[in-house]
Amino acid sequence: LSLNNRPNKKAMWIDCGIHAREWISPAFCLIFVHYSLSFYNQNPDITQILNNMDVYVMPVMNPDGYKYTWTKNRMWRKNRSFKKNTSCIGVDLNRNFDANWCTIGASPDPCEEIYCGAFPESEPESLAVANFLRSHKDSIQIYLTIHSYSQMLIIPYSCSMDEAENHSDLYEMVKQAAENIRRYYRSVYTYGPGAKTIYLAPGGSDDWAYNIGIKYSFTFELQDRGHYGFLLPPSHIQGACNEALIAVKTIALKVIEKTQTATGPRETV
Repeated sequence: LSLNNRPNKKAMWIDCGIHAREWISPAFCLIFVHYSLSFYNQNPDITQILNNMDVYVMPVMNPDGYKYTWTKNRMWRKNRSFKKNTSCIGVDLNRNFDANWCTIGASPDPCEEIYCGAFPESEPESLAVANFLRSHKDSIQIYLTIHSYSQMLIIPYSCSMDEAENHSDLYEMVKQAAENIRRYYRSVYTYGPGAKTIYLAPGGSDDWAYNIGIKYSFTFELQDRGHYGFLLPPSHIQGACNEALIAVKTIALKVIEKTQTATGPRETV
C-alpha cells in the first residue's frame, strides 16, 4: 500500500498466516487492506499512517500449509515441505529464523509441531521473507506478525529472557494498544515480552526482525482466549480484526510520533 511518493518514506511490514491453522490471521491481513483503501482520506488515523508510511502486507506466509488445513487437516501448523530420511512433513516457520535458533522451545525432531528445520531459513517461505526484510530494513520501521489465539500483544524477546534495548518504548506501545482495545471493545489483551508472557519460542520472525535492526517489532495473538481457540467462528472475524486494527493504528501512530523529527513534519488531514 503506497499512497504518495514522499521522499525517504518509511514503511511497515505485516505478515499473516505463518501458522496454517490460525485462520483469523489471513482474515486480518485482508481486512486491513480493505479498511486502508476504503477509509483513506476519511478516517484520520489510517490517513495519517498511510501518508507517512508504505505498508507491505503478506496475507498468507504459509500457503501450502494453509491450503492443507482447508482440505485435509484443520489443525495443521507447519508448512508442507518434505525432508530426507524421514516420513514426517513440514517445518514450523516461526522456529526457522536465525534468533537463538533451535534452542529451548523448539525441536530438532521433524515429527514435532515445533520442528525448527535443518538450519535457519531452510524453508523457501522464511528465506523469501528474510531476504525481503534484509533488503528493506533501512526503510521498514515496524515489523508486525499476526497469530492466534490467546489475545496477547508481544514484544521481543521470545527467544530468550533478555530484555530488548528499547523495552520501555515497546512496552508502553503495547500497553496503550491493550488499553485502547479494552476501552473500545471491552476485550482483555495481555502484553509484554514473549518469553515472559507466553513461553520461550526461539527462531521467531519477530525477534529476528528486531535483531537485524527493525526496532519496532511485534507479535499479535488475536481472539480468543481458548473457548474456540483456532476454530474461531466466522461471526467473530470482524470483532477480532477490529481489535487488531486499533492496536496496529495505536502502535503505528506512536512510531510516527517518535520518529517524525527524522522524517519531517507530520502531515495533517
